[in-house]
Amino acid sequence: MSVEKINTVVVGAGQAGIAMSEHLAQMGVPHVVLERSRIAERWRSERWDSLVANGPAWHDRFPGLKFEGISPEAFPPKERMAQYFEDYAKMLKAPVRTGVEVKLVERHQGRPGFKVTTSEGVIEAANVVAATGPFQIPAYPHIVPETEKVHQLHSSTYKNPGQLPEGAVLVVGAGASGSQIAEELRQAGKTVYLSVGEHYRPPRSYRGRDYVWWLGALGLWDEVKIRPKKAHVAFAVSGYEGGKTVDFRRLAHSGINLVGLTQSYKDGVITFEPGLPENIAEGDRAYFDVLREADEYIAENGLDFPPEPEAWKLLPDPECLTNPILSLNLAEAGITTILWATGFKFDFKWLNVKNAFDENGNPFHKRGISAEGGIYFLGLPNLVNRASSFIYGVWHDAKYIADHIVLQNGYYTYDRS
Repeated sequence: MSVEKINTVVVGAGQAGIAMSEHLAQMGVPHVVLERSRIAERWRSERWDSLVANGPAWHDRFPGLKFEGISPEAFPPKERMAQYFEDYAKMLKAPVRTGVEVKLVERHQGRPGFKVTTSEGVIEAANVVAATGPFQIPAYPHIVPETEKVHQLHSSTYKNPGQLPEGAVLVVGAGASGSQIAEELRQAGKTVYLSVGEHYRPPRSYRGRDYVWWLGALGLWDEVKIRPKKAHVAFAVSGYEGGKTVDFRRLAHSGINLVGLTQSYKDGVITFEPGLPENIAEGDRAYFDVLREADEYIAENGLDFPPEPEAWKLLPDPECLTNPILSLNLAEAGITTILWATGFKFDFKWLNVKNAFDENGNPFHKRGISAEGGIYFLGLPNLVNRASSFIYGVWHDAKYIADHIVLQNGYYTYDRS
């Protein structure tokens, strides 16, 4: 049986894979994009019903196509986002093959390139781009045994409040997903407890400009001003209900019970780490830092942006901050559901190449260029900077990787004669 041969295989047809295809095509690199389901599948089926993009339509897009039929300042809903990427692939005439799962990638022995085993046969490729993104396998701490009567689910399988049984809900994780889901559940009449750990809480907008604009103006996308980072800090920003700042005091005053980081579980009682007020205060400091830098930028550049004194005001501390809850008896609190909004972890078990990962099993790369020649990563958080896992950022990262592929192809095809 003949084996298909092509220069580059791109694995995944989400935002990263489509961006990669555009740049490879522009540089004349023969390639194929393999997607096990549909284009942008995670937007379609692995998110809750009311999810919207975290950035406005004027920003959360690729340069080659604007959103039609939606305000540039609006936050597109998830189905519209999926349609956008499908439309973009059609516009490019991208060589996307849906319903094709990549089962294994192995380096050839004694000759260059890789054997890519798929559900539809074998492909031989000089390069493989892992464009499967950061949202692969739901990650949550195994604190509450699955044998307990309480219903447990991850945010990736949550759809809407009607899906949950009667009773109160503990939402663990207060980033973009957890905070939005907690607010939706409260508005649906649920009693909600929201477990809050360390987080970064920027303003949704300030003085007439959305936060994504400020990220660009202040150089925060590119992180030119090097700042120490903490791993696993939740990014609390959302486009929910037209876009508004995630304000944990506001959530508490609306009836959501804030608790600290979920720590342990025993005999029906769940405990939380102390330090909730400190984490909230640290989030406030990050918020005010952005406002301060924005004011300085406006003054330095002589911009006529309207002042926004209300943005500097904090609501009074709710009872849950002044007298934090350190433990809850689930039955007494009426909690029948624990919703884990605790992010995802990588799944690269199909990529069986020895030098592409570090000792902890994480991708080993620089700007997406793997330590294993011919293997590339795209769409990962902080691949280059904080923009890398965002729609606009992944497009620019893909351009860099495509250029590197062309350069390496030139080495392999060089002939002294």
